[in-house]
Amino acid sequence: MKKLRLALLSGGISSEREVSINSGNQVYEALDKEKYAITRYDPKTDLGKLVHDADGIDAALIILHGPYGEDGTVQGLLDLLDIPYQGSGVIGSAVAMDKLVSKRLYEKAGLPIPPYRALRKDDEIDTRTIMKDLGGSVVVKPSAAGSSVGISIVHQEENLREAVKEAFRFDSTVIVEKYLQGVEITGGVLGNDDLQALPLIEIIPSTSFDFFDYEAKYTAGATEEICPARIPGDIAEKAQNYAIAAHSALSCQGYSRTDMMVVEGEAYILETNTIPGMTATSLYPQAAAAAGMSFTAVLDRLIDLGIAAHHNKIKTHQ
Repeated sequence: MKKLRLALLSGGISSEREVSINSGNQVYEALDKEKYAITRYDPKTDLGKLVHDADGIDAALIILHGPYGEDGTVQGLLDLLDIPYQGSGVIGSAVAMDKLVSKRLYEKAGLPIPPYRALRKDDEIDTRTIMKDLGGSVVVKPSAAGSSVGISIVHQEENLREAVKEAFRFDSTVIVEKYLQGVEITGGVLGNDDLQALPLIEIIPSTSFDFFDYEAKYTAGATEEICPARIPGDIAEKAQNYAIAAHSALSCQGYSRTDMMVVEGEAYILETNTIPGMTATSLYPQAAAAAGMSFTAVLDRLIDLGIAAHHNKIKTHQ
């Protein structure tokens, strides 16, 4: 059987470069070498080589996070090069990367989200009003960053301005949203047209962390992850439906993972990831494993879905 010529992209130039490299290494190890002839590319140094090699590439696997990888830029390049790839296209990737645009689309789709305010760099910040309107404690986050980079939880008004300043280091738009205390869960979705909701995972950061931040995500043993999540069946079903609805609202494709907070019987949407972490122990592969899919099988499925979506796009434009 002829091997599929696969381009594995990891690294890049975002603040999540090291996470991407680590994920890329584990993905490479998990890929079936009997099926794929794999060439690795780091967009930081290898974009010219990728363009040069395009005619000899059957599909790409994008294991990039943050700007210039998860935001539609690399997806647009691959579209121009006529290379199929897993996951969302330019629109879905760009929309999901922008938390403010995502929130507006969640609202339009009727999905529950925490109350929020959006701030631009030149805005006057009325800290007292913001804290009062949003309930006394808030989460401050850059609009377009991943892996909880630049996020702070603020309980005291006097700390809000500094938290906003920190978030502005990573983006020109900052979201301030109501801090919700509840059960944090995440819901994976798999498929192109026929969408499958994966088992929910409950996320319990160590008491050493205020929330599931960058360090909690990537420090071994810092977070307990339970699959399936320990929530009532009716709420779990609702949350899985929300994950599918969020995926569709943002024009995602192939797969996604939506983070939610369950509070008093409702699951509030926090954000959707179009390229979830992809190490063997990352949340999405854990959920897939609970659904009976090995890490290698998940990668095979994502590649197949990407190729199918590409072929469908070609037919549509013929």
